[in-house]
Amino acid sequence: MSYSRPKDLAHGMAGKSARLKSARRDSYRRETFALPREAAREKAREMFRRFPKAAYMTEIESWRELPDGAIEFTMRRLPSAD
Repeated sequence: MSYSRPKDLAHGMAGKSARLKSARRDSYRRETFALPREAAREKAREMFRRFPKAAYMTEIESWRELPDGAIEFTMRRLPSAD
């Protein structure tokens, strides 16, 4: 691809960088849930019981309240313990 102006080159490189970052993967497994508040709490507790933080580095990576009052959250953990 040829670029006629420095501005075009900058935009092209920025797009390439963003594509590379999205393609980069880490070793964590992520699961996203959208549940009513109490069910979300129980699901998070269950995940921490099944995959203890000390062994799997389990954590709630992100969460938000949806307009209907449900909680959407993403659990992150390593795939296996040593």
